Amino acid sequence: MWFFGSKGASGFSSRSTAEEVTHGVDGTGLTAIITGASSGIGVETARVLSLRGVHVVMAVRNTGSGAKVKEDIVKQVPGAKLDVMELDLSSMESVRKFASEYKSAGLPLNLLINNAGIMACPFMLSKDNIELQFATNHLGHFLLTKLLLDTMKNTSRESKREGRIVNLSSEAHWFSYPEGVRFDKINDKSSYSSMRAYGQSKLCNVLHANELAKQLKEDGVNITANSVHPGAIMTNLGRYFNPYLAGAVGAVAKYILKSVPQGAATTCYVALNPQVAGVTGEYFADSNIAKPLPLVKDIELAKKVWDFSTKLTDSQSGESSS
Repeated sequence: MWFFGSKGASGFSSRSTAEEVTHGVDGTGLTAIITGASSGIGVETARVLSLRGVHVVMAVRNTGSGAKVKEDIVKQVPGAKLDVMELDLSSMESVRKFASEYKSAGLPLNLLINNAGIMACPFMLSKDNIELQFATNHLGHFLLTKLLLDTMKNTSRESKREGRIVNLSSEAHWFSYPEGVRFDKINDKSSYSSMRAYGQSKLCNVLHANELAKQLKEDGVNITANSVHPGAIMTNLGRYFNPYLAGAVGAVAKYILKSVPQGAATTCYVALNPQVAGVTGEYFADSNIAKPLPLVKDIELAKKVWDFSTKLTDSQSGESSS
């Protein structure tokens, strides 16, 4: 890990912004889905990809908020091509509906940016009776990716351009439960820790990207899958934090936290920068390849998370595994 603000091998650092890491990149002809594109770094990711000519589909829970963000971006980026579609990642029914509508629209898909997330919330269950952080941060994105993968494969084949899947993880993946992933205790309220549950979901984001990268490589598909740590940014992701803690963090924020344009940089770098062509199954921070928790290199654990997630998502639809 390099010092805050110092440049890594890519030539970029924690201080680099999303515009800087995509400077000179022409994204014309590319179509991207960004989940959670109506708040925090999702907004900046949508704006910068639009600026580079990408057709952005904003997959958001609140389409009213999404429409306002779209309006703001179009004012800043005349000619920006954006669509707003409803997606609630905590509901598998909503994920299936979104994927079905997307496919029915006949849109291509080059970039899938699994950005949305919730952090450190009190114990709650999703509509599918799964712990909310695991359901929203990991399982919803797992299902979304699975349902859109054929569309991505077709687009990559027809356009002869590399597809890229970007999972937003976090350094918090280092601080999951001691056993990593609690397969038998996902819904155990008595031993629930809001921060460890967040860490667990972020660990699964990395494991998901790694297993996906392995499968795509084995299948000879021109699609990469990577995970990123955006950095510590004071967005409304921390809305469940103790207000005193939030105040204390705010007081030192300008010294240790990233701005939103800096926070969106690594996502935009991995999604668009030509330096990342062919790179897959890696973990990025500060627009450079970084070292994740050694546990994420456990191939058997990644496969176990994949199978567990497949079982959970299939059980809600009566599908058989694919």
